[in-house]
Amino acid sequence: MANALYIGLMSGTSMDGIDAALLEIRDGKIELRGHYSAAISTALRDDITAISKPGDNEIERCGILDRQIGQLFARAALDLMEKEKLNKTDIAAIGSHGQTIRHRPPSILPKEHAFTLQIGDPNTIAEQTGITTVADFRRRDVAAGGEGAPLAPAFHNAAFRSESCARAIVNIGGISNVTLLNDDPAIGFDTGPGNTLLDAWIQKHKAEPFDRDGRWAASGQTQDTVLNKLLQIPYFATPPPKSTGKELFNL
Repeated sequence: MANALYIGLMSGTSMDGIDAALLEIRDGKIELRGHYSAAISTALRDDITAISKPGDNEIERCGILDRQIGQLFARAALDLMEKEKLNKTDIAAIGSHGQTIRHRPPSILPKEHAFTLQIGDPNTIAEQTGITTVADFRRRDVAAGGEGAPLAPAFHNAAFRSESCARAIVNIGGISNVTLLNDDPAIGFDTGPGNTLLDAWIQKHKAEPFDRDGRWAASGQTQDTVLNKLLQIPYFATPPPKSTGKELFNL
């Protein structure tokens, strides 16, 4: 549809909440019309963290979490529509990223074995909202031989490309990525850990979900020995295309 409203749903590596964005696409331009954020409970966050690592009874636990997160995503979409005074007939489609629980891209495993897995059942979202729901973006990219991440460069290219100047877009999520908009097509890849290590560190030492305004980090000093050791991790020297996740960057 040329001119239409869409809802995007996202839960990132940091698992700090579900973000719902209302977008209008008109004449090829993207405009943010509204947004809503829903918290993820500590108990559910703990369950997601646990399923992201090898463990017992994974299929059963994953199936239950898949439905639970799908229900939360659906609720976030419905709450956003209520906030913006819209109903399901106003929305062309929902795009749902899901919650990544395992990411093993071709830069880690042989292409024929590479995979990425996101949960947050899109069938549940479609059923509870009554809106066409598109999902599983990352798995299709891996099936096509891609890394499955980052997906942000496609949006960066559509929203920020300029004919008059080259641009670099840095997106600091749980895992950070960069998009270089000086060639066609755009180049994008994960640069390494963003907030995922910061969040894990302050949760361990201060029992806080994140370092608000970076105040705790700003009170410290760079530990050059530790920094130099971390910079020896082979990922940083690996040429793109590449992607990574908490499987590599964790406490």
